[in-house]
Amino acid sequence: MDALSANKAKTQFGDMLLKAQRAPIQINKNGKPVAVVISMDEYESLETLRLKLLQSRAAQACVDIETGNTADGEAFLNELRSGQYD
Repeated sequence: MDALSANKAKTQFGDMLLKAQRAPIQINKNGKPVAVVISMDEYESLETLRLKLLQSRAAQACVDIETGNTADGEAFLNELRSGQYD
């Protein structure tokens, strides 16, 4: 993945947009990655995948509820707080 400083991204914005149509562009500020510019097609693909994942999780949650495969909310929160799932 190509990378640009935030300043270069600002001064070369048009070129960056053209490059992002072919591959993601990482934007760094003070030497650290802070953003990625991607094409609209790539963004839409990611959103489609995210929606499919959420739909799959919702469907599984419905099955879990119907079959009684649930957890006690208070006990689960206590386990989270204790770091059991870290």
